[in-house]
Amino acid sequence: MKKHYKKTQRIAGQKKGGKRQETSFTYEAVIKTTSKGIGFTQHPTNKNISVRIEKKNLNTALNGDRVVVILTQDRFQDDFLGRVITVQHRAKTKFVGTVRRENGVMLFYPDDRNAYTPFKLIDPILCKHDDKVFVELRKWNNKNSYPEADIIEIIGKKGLHEVEIRSITLENNIDDTFPKEVENEALYVYSNYEKYSNITNRRDFRGTPTFSIDPSDAKDFDDALSISYLSDGTLEVGIHIADVSFFVTPGSVLDQEAQKRGFSSYLVDRTIPMLPEILSNDLCSLKQDVDRYTYSIWFNMTPEGKILSHDFGRSIIRSQKRFTYDEAQKILDAKSGIFFKELNSLNVIAKKYRAKRMKRGAIDFEQHEVHFELADDGVPLYAYLKERLDTHKLIEEFMLLANQQIANYIYSKYGKKKHPFMYRVHDAPNSERIRDLAEFSKALGHPIKFSQRGYITGRSLNTLFTNVAGTPEESLILTAGLRSMAKAEYTTRNIGHFGLALSAYAQFTSPIRRYPDILVHRLLEHDRLYGTLPFESYSMYETLSNTLSQRELSIIDAERESIKLKQAEYMSARIGKEFYGVISGVSDWGFFVEERDTHAEGLIRLSNMHNDYYIHEPKKYRIIGKRTKTVFSLGDEVRFRVINVDVDKKLIDCSIV
Repeated sequence: MKKHYKKTQRIAGQKKGGKRQETSFTYEAVIKTTSKGIGFTQHPTNKNISVRIEKKNLNTALNGDRVVVILTQDRFQDDFLGRVITVQHRAKTKFVGTVRRENGVMLFYPDDRNAYTPFKLIDPILCKHDDKVFVELRKWNNKNSYPEADIIEIIGKKGLHEVEIRSITLENNIDDTFPKEVENEALYVYSNYEKYSNITNRRDFRGTPTFSIDPSDAKDFDDALSISYLSDGTLEVGIHIADVSFFVTPGSVLDQEAQKRGFSSYLVDRTIPMLPEILSNDLCSLKQDVDRYTYSIWFNMTPEGKILSHDFGRSIIRSQKRFTYDEAQKILDAKSGIFFKELNSLNVIAKKYRAKRMKRGAIDFEQHEVHFELADDGVPLYAYLKERLDTHKLIEEFMLLANQQIANYIYSKYGKKKHPFMYRVHDAPNSERIRDLAEFSKALGHPIKFSQRGYITGRSLNTLFTNVAGTPEESLILTAGLRSMAKAEYTTRNIGHFGLALSAYAQFTSPIRRYPDILVHRLLEHDRLYGTLPFESYSMYETLSNTLSQRELSIIDAERESIKLKQAEYMSARIGKEFYGVISGVSDWGFFVEERDTHAEGLIRLSNMHNDYYIHEPKKYRIIGKRTKTVFSLGDEVRFRVINVDVDKKLIDCSIV
């Protein structure tokens, strides 16, 4: 972080003799803003301290911008105060939002919750009040006037399903169509790949019992499993992954598009693939009863799962059965049916691997996913939580095994010296966040056990999650636990994976939907053919890992926003109805309650609680009635009524029944 030293300045606009002194200390930082126009940056010398920047001192800075800030000599509570001198780089220039006519002027209000000012639209002739539009910010230098923006696209009337989903994708830079040249190249690859194929260079698994297990609505199948029973009593287990890197070659138009997208996007009502469907849903997909090219890792192991040897390389398979998770589970439960013996053998091993994983301190964030049944027009009819079955865990364990072995192979060969690879790492959690989690869980009656040195371990967290299983506060503590963790990311520098309790980890098993997995396949094949990695490309992989980590966060945001949208829409059709939920947060102005089935979160405002005057007791995570002594505490089960929903802001107002 650069530091500049300049002559002490004074803030303009203050009376002579009462001027606030500014220090000579300036620094560069990324600013975060709130909807009320308050900015914050990290203090340049202490990351645990914030620098607060009032709206009048933002100097046109928007959320996420890189700015130069000068510190003042004053403080606001625990925060330092500062002023933005210049905006060095805009974090984004394209926004989605709603057009509103105010006093005869068409203004644009961004959907971004951290945007604090409307924009003035240039040439808004075709816009109507309440239209959703996609705009590009012009240069904004004058803090005393609205920023100006050009319209890129008029999306449509707000509130319509397709308009709202399109808004989410545009806001997160997700393209739901492919350029013509990308589609043409995909078609060419589909029609001509056999000209460049050499099956003799592939291990042939077509005569081996092989099957895939996927969600019922899946259209692309990244992975399949095979199992052979050998004459000496051991097993050969194959983990077969779509060989996307054979079809998507470096520098091709397909490769450039996949790199730009980074990942497939799984929104509440649709999948937006990373690759054209002729590849993702057909040529690369491990469909039943067709030959498919794969990149495989195969293990010789005992029936108990002890690994005796393993190898990897390009292969060809022919899946004999496409299972859904439910279908495979029914066969396991009935102890009979197609491939029962194979499924059961793999399930026995998977359970042993899972038990070992938990014992070594891997963290089990096993949360039920919220799913919506939608009408043809996108209206949510009902919501449900999807159960995690043994078959989900079976697939998970073998995918983890493959990813771990691939990372171990590369790291053991190339060690700590810089080498071009894309590890998936997860740093140990920040101590302050863990303290917050400990206070939170203790307030709910579930204290965390720390190590003798005061560190948190994966075992301690697993004990916590086991203790809360089946309790009303389970979802709250799991969510709080997830938020306390560092974010997993891609990097060329291996620091291990805290959440999985592994010294090395990489993602290898989903190249149809994750570009990092394609890169891992390419590097493995380069090592297999030439005995080394392409070291000259290290900087490229380092840059790509940072870009893909940021891209992943945008995709996750879009997926979460699509769920929040349907949660709000679902509740908006049920105003006046009563639900059961758990208090998920307490504040000065009210408390939040999480509905039991949809996990939709509503706000119960203290201003709407007329039976008493309630006082917030933050250290006890509760509010208490001054007269009645009625207590509402974090984790309490409550019955509530939906009284209002702002679908635009995805805010649900409720009252206690």
